[in-house]
Amino acid sequence: MSEVSARLDLPLIQPSQAQKHVTHNEALQVLDGLVQAVLEETGATTPPFEPVTGQMFALGANPGGDWAGQAGRLALRIADAWLFIAPQEGWRAWDKASAQYKVWQGGAWVEIVPGLANLAGVGLGTGWDATHRLAGAAEASLFTHAGPGPQL
Repeated sequence: MSEVSARLDLPLIQPSQAQKHVTHNEALQVLDGLVQAVLEETGATTPPFEPVTGQMFALGANPGGDWAGQAGRLALRIADAWLFIAPQEGWRAWDKASAQYKVWQGGAWVEIVPGLANLAGVGLGTGWDATHRLAGAAEASLFTHAGPGPQL
């Protein structure tokens, strides 16, 4: 039997293992950090002076201090220690420092940018339908153009 889970490397309880609660609690702490993940920042290189349990940082290329040798990993603070986790392709997290939603893609945390080209329709303050593919509801509207005469 494996000692860790296949995807998240969570510790598994082993047959005849003493203190099973320790293994179980460690797995719950990792899940607590990764589910609905929130990063304090991406590209971090220096651990905070007074880390708080539950804080998670996406480490940069040359981290130092307690993070030395852990480049590109996630540093999750659990009690009085750092737990380092290798992110996997497609993991998503909110980056508090940049106020951006990011995804681990191609070995880096990149901003998730919604595709806004060739949308079937847009509703601003209201819904759109097949007839009114650009719909807006507001107290006032302003349309401008670069050519001569109205272009609406």
